[in-house]
Parts: sequence; C-alpha cells; structure tokens
Amino acid sequence: QVQLVESGGGLVQAGDSLRLSCAATGPLFSTYTAAWFRQAPGKERDFVAYITWTRGTYYADSLKGRFTISRDNAKNTVFLQMNSLKPEDTAVYYCAAVRDVVSTATNLYAYWGNGTQVTVSS
Repeated sequence: QVQLVESGGGLVQAGDSLRLSCAATGPLFSTYTAAWFRQAPGKERDFVAYITWTRGTYYADSLKGRFTISRDNAKNTVFLQMNSLKPEDTAVYYCAAVRDVVSTATNLYAYWGNGTQVTVSS
C-alpha cells in the first residue's frame, strides 16, 4: 500500500515558479511510475507528467518546456517544477502512482494523494 501527500502549492503571480512535492510512504515506491495530474474547477482531471522507475519522463504536449518532473528515490519523493506559470495553470494538482504500468490514463493509477491547490493570478 502506498500513501501520497502533496505539498508546495500556493498563490503566485503569472510568470512565477513553484515546486510541488509528493512524499510517498510504502514499500518499493522506487519501482512505481509516479505522475502528476491537475483538475481545474468544473473540468476533468488532466494528465500533466509522469516519471517511470527508470526515470523516463513524459509530458502533456502543452506543458513541455515549462514543467519538469523528477524523483528522489532515497527520499521517496517526486517533484514537479513549474516555471513561467500562467493563470490557466490554476488547478488542484494531484500526485498518483502505479506499479508495472506506464500511462497517461487517470483510471490506471492505483494510488492518489489529496491534492494541493495552485492558483496563478494575472
């Protein structure tokens, strides 16, 4: 069983940066695919990025170049560095994890955190 806790969200201005963290507890987290999703008010939860157990990464097309996902397996933590933030990045950001799967599909992720709010003002 894996538990995930996100942190690092907040209120920032357009153009600012934020670094989200996802702290995981549970065995063998380093062998899981970890991902970030986000959900804006009134919209579906969308894929942001994932990182595999071999540190392969993949991003939503619209976020390439601004967002970077990384992981520190020694600390069981996954990060999302977000630069040049825009008002349309405002959403609740969720960390998710799954073992033996590499996917952008929300429904394939077995474990989820409760989310952290990111608000970008113009």
